[in-house]
Amino acid sequence: MALSILGYAAQAATTPLAAHTFERRDPRPDDVVIDILYCGVCHSDLHQARNEWHNSTYPMVPGHEIIGKVSAVGAKVSKFKAGDMVGVGCMVDSCQHCASCSAGLEQYCVEGATWTYNDKDRHDKLPTFGGYSERIVVSDKFVVSISDKLDPKSAAPLLCAGITSWSPLRHWKIGKGSKVAVIGLGGLGHMGLKFAKAMGADVTLFTRSPGKEEEARRLGADHVVLSTDPKQMAAVAGQFDFILDTVPSQHDLNPYLLTLKLDGVHCLVGLLEPIDPPVQAGVVILGRRSVTGSAIGGIAETQEMLDFCAEHGITCDVEMIDIQQINEAYERMLKSDVRYRFVIDIASLKKAA
Repeated sequence: MALSILGYAAQAATTPLAAHTFERRDPRPDDVVIDILYCGVCHSDLHQARNEWHNSTYPMVPGHEIIGKVSAVGAKVSKFKAGDMVGVGCMVDSCQHCASCSAGLEQYCVEGATWTYNDKDRHDKLPTFGGYSERIVVSDKFVVSISDKLDPKSAAPLLCAGITSWSPLRHWKIGKGSKVAVIGLGGLGHMGLKFAKAMGADVTLFTRSPGKEEEARRLGADHVVLSTDPKQMAAVAGQFDFILDTVPSQHDLNPYLLTLKLDGVHCLVGLLEPIDPPVQAGVVILGRRSVTGSAIGGIAETQEMLDFCAEHGITCDVEMIDIQQINEAYERMLKSDVRYRFVIDIASLKKAA
């Protein structure tokens, strides 16, 4: 029988999220049923709830940074058992046979990954609903293990903010001797600092806001550069191997490109809009520099990231909220008033029942 689930949903782009009851599918033989404990709040949740990317369907239950305990498994599941602490990120399925999926890069599935919410199940075509809810049913191939060395509350944002920062650093082989800069000190940026430092890189934070040096150094930065200061920018010209750009709004890339070495890489992980102002081709050509992008990570890479976090004691800096505070949290996110990720205590859903 289908499962009746309590969650919080947006009913339209202009309405606040509120309590909502919906159905999840009857578990399949390869499914894991997870009682959700915590769910991180990603800026993309706000974009989707308010239809800012013009692809939203309603009712929508957001949430793709999910930590919970397994309550049941299907007959074909051997990797997980009841009581295990597990996570679910941005994807819950993919075609699993294209070149990308075969390489463990399900996020780049040629047929398109199935997203945790605001999507349709590949098999029954029913809508997917996310982690602002009491329970989720997911194929075992898209469930990851959470070490008991990790605090589950602050591990939740690793399922999106963490892996989005981790994947490009790993792909471009950041390690000892690398000189890395991170643009932006938010949910993604603060994880970028932590990861790059733990990987052995020399790490710089670019920020437009004075007064962030102490905080940046606490998070792993060796240096802080005020990007609005031409003298500070000139002083780091041609220094960096890799720039992790976490800014989600349009901004000028050209001053940052000048700080890259020959063959340096400027990687976008936050911006989905057109680059504006345009990139100056001469800056790219004369330094053989690259502007590129990266999206989350595959399931195996996500597990690798979680294991690295457990080994190195890395989690996200979070502020816990009750589900009833979600609309206020969205408004605070718009003002960058969070250090650095909200996480919902799903036990608070019982207050809405």
